Amino acid sequence: MKTNSLSESRLAALGKFLLIGLVLVIPGYFFLYPQVLQCQIIGLSNFEKVNDYIYSSPSLEQNRRKNILGVIQKAEMRIDSFWLGKQAKPKLIICETPQEYQKYCQSTEGAGCSLGTPWGQSYVILNAQGLNVDVISHEMSHVELLGRLGWWKTTMDIPQWFNEGTALMLDRRFVNNPDSFGRYFDYMDEWLYQTGGGQNILELKSIASVKGFFNGGPKEVMLAYMSSGLEISYWLAYCGQTGLVKLVSDMKSGKSFAESYRDQENKAKQKDKLKLPDNPLRLPDSVKMDE
Repeated sequence: MKTNSLSESRLAALGKFLLIGLVLVIPGYFFLYPQVLQCQIIGLSNFEKVNDYIYSSPSLEQNRRKNILGVIQKAEMRIDSFWLGKQAKPKLIICETPQEYQKYCQSTEGAGCSLGTPWGQSYVILNAQGLNVDVISHEMSHVELLGRLGWWKTTMDIPQWFNEGTALMLDRRFVNNPDSFGRYFDYMDEWLYQTGGGQNILELKSIASVKGFFNGGPKEVMLAYMSSGLEISYWLAYCGQTGLVKLVSDMKSGKSFAESYRDQENKAKQKDKLKLPDNPLRLPDSVKMDE
C-alpha cells in the first residue's frame, strides 16, 4: 500500500510538473513568435475563408483573388510532381496590404514566407503584391519537408542549405531548366558569377543554420542561395526525386541527415555511370587555394 501511494504521489508530482511546463512554455513560444499565434487564430479575424485551407484579405478584389487561387493550384501541382505526391496540408493566408503581411509573417519584405509549429501545423503567408507560381512553390516546398519530417527533425537536423536548395528546385526565378543535368550547369554559371569565377567561395557549413544563411547583405544572401542551388542540383542530378523521398524516409527511420545524404548519393553513383563536372563546393581546401 505504501509503495502504491508513493508511486501515485510521484506520478501526481510529474503530472503537475508537466502541466506547469506547458503553461509556461506555450505562452513563451507565442511571445517569441507572435506571428504564429496570429496564424492560429486566423479564423477569428476579418479574413474571409475561401475554402478549408485558404484565407483571403477582405480587401482583395474578387478578380484578383480568383487569379491567385489559380496560381496556387499550379504551385500545388508543381509540389505534387516534384515530391512524388503532395503530403503537407498548410493553411494559406493571402494578404493584400503590407500591414497584413507583417502581422502574419512578421516581415515587410518578400512575397511569401512559411511557418511551422512543433505540434504539426503549418502556414504559408502570401503577399498578393508580386505573387507568382515560383514564390508559392518555394514556400510550399519548405512546409512539405516540414510535414514529412516533423518540426523537430527539420529544425534541428536539416541544414538550411538543404532546405533552401530543395525549395530552389521548384523556384524557377533564378534557373529555369527542366533537365536535371542542365540545371546543375546553369547553377554552376550563376554560382561562378556570384563568386567572381570561384574566388569567393561560401562553405556549406557556414550556411547550415538559419542565422548563418541569412547573415549578411543581399549579395551574401544571394550567394548563399546560389551555393545551395549548386549543391542540391548536383545531388539531385544523381539521386533524383526518388532519392530525395528515400532520404526523408531514412531520416524518419533514425538515420542522420549526413548519413542519409551520403548514402543516397553513393548508391546512385554506383548504379549510374554518369560523370558530371566536379562540384566546386566539394573540392578539398588545398585545391580551392591552388585555384
